[in-house]
Amino acid sequence: PHVAYIEAKKENPKILLFENPIDRQENRNFKIPILMNTFANYKALILIFGKSVEKIADEIEKLLKITPPRTFKDKLSLFKAILKLKNVFPKRKNSKGICQQIIISENEVNLDIFPILKTWENDGGKFITAGQVYTSSIDGKYSNVGLYRLQKISKNELIIHWQIHKDGSNFFHQYKEVNKKMPVSIAIGGDPLYLWCAQAPLPPNLFELLLYGFIKNQNPVLVKSITNNIYIPHNVDIVIEGEIDPENFACEGPFGDHTGYYTPVEKFPVMKIKAITMKKNPIYTATVVGKPPVEDKYMVYATEKIFLPLLKTSIPDLIDYHMPEAGVFHNLLIAKIKNRYPGEATQVMHALWGLGQMSFLKHAIIVDENAPDLRNYKLLTEYILCRLNKNSFLISKGILDQLDHSSYEPLIGGKLGIDATNPPISGSLDILPDSELLEKLKKIDDDIVSIKQYFTETPNPVTFVKIKKRKKVKEIFDKLKILKDHIKILIFVDYYMNELDNLYMLTWRVSNNIDALKDVWIEEIWGFDATKKSEIDGYHRRWPEEIFCNKKVLDNLIKKGIIDIDEKFIKSHYLLPEF
Repeated sequence: PHVAYIEAKKENPKILLFENPIDRQENRNFKIPILMNTFANYKALILIFGKSVEKIADEIEKLLKITPPRTFKDKLSLFKAILKLKNVFPKRKNSKGICQQIIISENEVNLDIFPILKTWENDGGKFITAGQVYTSSIDGKYSNVGLYRLQKISKNELIIHWQIHKDGSNFFHQYKEVNKKMPVSIAIGGDPLYLWCAQAPLPPNLFELLLYGFIKNQNPVLVKSITNNIYIPHNVDIVIEGEIDPENFACEGPFGDHTGYYTPVEKFPVMKIKAITMKKNPIYTATVVGKPPVEDKYMVYATEKIFLPLLKTSIPDLIDYHMPEAGVFHNLLIAKIKNRYPGEATQVMHALWGLGQMSFLKHAIIVDENAPDLRNYKLLTEYILCRLNKNSFLISKGILDQLDHSSYEPLIGGKLGIDATNPPISGSLDILPDSELLEKLKKIDDDIVSIKQYFTETPNPVTFVKIKKRKKVKEIFDKLKILKDHIKILIFVDYYMNELDNLYMLTWRVSNNIDALKDVWIEEIWGFDATKKSEIDGYHRRWPEEIFCNKKVLDNLIKKGIIDIDEKFIKSHYLLPEF
């Protein structure tokens, strides 16, 4: 995992195949190789999807805009489009699949034959991180595949971490209501597009493999599991079949997740394994999550592009949207719209917060059609800061991702919308050099350690403030209002593990650590509290630990020449807790 994690952060990451995995702690050699960073770069996306994701988006948009044909050419185009749809639906084979060339029955089931990874030092155990979890509704009408982590707790048991809002969890509760065991089949490997489909944000009761058929223009071929009625792709590498007793839960975690923090220990359903099937010479696929960037950067890029036409059906004036990986996707979204009337940006915010998995979104920034490209962060930030006034902010309350730790109560908290569709504003502040401003700030409050100002040429410059936190940040903020001629936006972070020269990781920190209901103040100046919360703040949950690499592992990999990184690389990606 450390090798894959480091590789994913390079400028041109590679797909990695580990041919001879060894577990030195358990003194075990594995015959099954491990594939990691499957979605390593933009070139990999084209190989996996068979074409550019932009072309797929165009195909979806054309399909959504079909109108009654007027000419023979129109009729021919319509016929081709309809003909293509016949390839969307899965086909079920009556025979066994490639994934069932080897069958291991219940008494012989042993997960130890697989190189299941423990990614992070404080993880609660070994986790399957790229398992396609196939389930069906209790009446068999609807099928689902989701991407959920799976903790190994014995040779024949896994804990399934499906969050409360997910389709798999919804099906589980159908079984729980009638106290009936739920069948589950977990596929690993095969076409990487299966994995992408498993995380695709489709509406409930739409089988995600329909996307596979549309993208590949060929029917996904499924076979029945050996021990249950769930159908899985015929050509995956490994299938783990089992069932869940709705009364059997176990403590899962901690797990270092894609937020860059460990998720807490919570109880989730236990899956008892009844059979394992494999193809001959299988490959075990795994992914590593943690602080960005990792390979989900490219998976979400594909999702952004492919789902844009579908979002436009609900938000007609939407031009483009982007979820920066530094905002771990569900923490930050920037949308560009054709702004036709007052209040439309606010309307778009509410629309986003009401759309499926978009409802977990915490921070939404809306710009107009004249804004720079959404991925040109410097120009875009300047554009936004030149258009903000005190009426640009909307603070709301709603559901949050189960992995979010910043809210003061689980699953629900603050949402911040920023309307940057206004005309440019005039005026400027009396900007002081950092050293001079720091001196003034320290005289006001000695908890302040250091500062750095950004975008001082705009009407709304941003000042990051490092503090040694010994009281509520709001108390510091209130005292600093007397400097409103020199400052406008203050973002407070802890003095440790924050590098003020690193805007990428500051974006990660801030978007993770803010609950807009408690931590955002729009007054004479604007304040954002991105510090670690505790009882001082009235925060009564347990703040999670941050994910770090193991220094001994890194040093050993560097010594062996397996990875080539320097202190600058380590510091810029917050790999170790050394500052």
